[in-house]
Amino acid sequence: MKKSVVNKEYQNLNKTIVDLQEKWKNSLREEAVLPKVDKAALDAGVPVIALTDFHFDISLFLQWIEEVVEAIIASNGELAVKLDKLSDIMNEEVGLRWIQEALAFNQAYFTEFAEEKDLEEWIPSYFAETAVRPYLQLLAESVQDRIEYAVPDEGCPVCGEPVRLAALEEEGKKVVHCPRCLAHWQGKRLECDHCGNDDHQKLKFLTIEGDAISQIQVCEVCNGYMKVIDTRQYITKPSAAQIDLDTIHLDFVAQQNGYRAVGEKKITN
Repeated sequence: MKKSVVNKEYQNLNKTIVDLQEKWKNSLREEAVLPKVDKAALDAGVPVIALTDFHFDISLFLQWIEEVVEAIIASNGELAVKLDKLSDIMNEEVGLRWIQEALAFNQAYFTEFAEEKDLEEWIPSYFAETAVRPYLQLLAESVQDRIEYAVPDEGCPVCGEPVRLAALEEEGKKVVHCPRCLAHWQGKRLECDHCGNDDHQKLKFLTIEGDAISQIQVCEVCNGYMKVIDTRQYITKPSAAQIDLDTIHLDFVAQQNGYRAVGEKKITN
């Protein structure tokens, strides 16, 4: 399989957005997220987010959305016409609803919202998710020392995001990273992080021609996949969010080969 190159304009915009999220997260007070870490709940696959009290600043959320609009238009002026409507649509009521639905992964709501407001389908969910992530990243930062593993098939133990990215770090250890909240935890080198399958004959790796640091671990039991990046090869290691966006071509390759970002158990007789 040939390496797919993400264009430089896209990479630069992603870096700008990631840098903005870092700045926004650092501007939040610790009291913005009040987690209750319960080991029994974690062992049962309940993410920390489900037991966390958030104190959202809606005015900040709306301001962040405006900053993302400005960043995107600066990168691609042709999108200005598509994004101009947002300033007229957004208010505190809409912002609060967007936060609630983003936390709940309610894509159906955002699809319907886009249709009602005559927006392109990607716009509401993208902006809501982008502006809610600083809170999730602050949450992950505050509980990281309590996150040692994840329950297979339950997603990120902090925010619940389906797993899709792992790094090979010191001594070749596999560390799973959540590009949404930036939590990370130890993974088993030869195990499917979706279903827990550790039958080596049913785990395969897809490689990309011309790409020595990336591979895609795929599972023949649940059809799930995981992007695995050897970050030891980086001089300066980017954030998990940046790596995830820069390797979006790996998602396309996996999905074109019939694998899914969310594993699915196969029914056997």
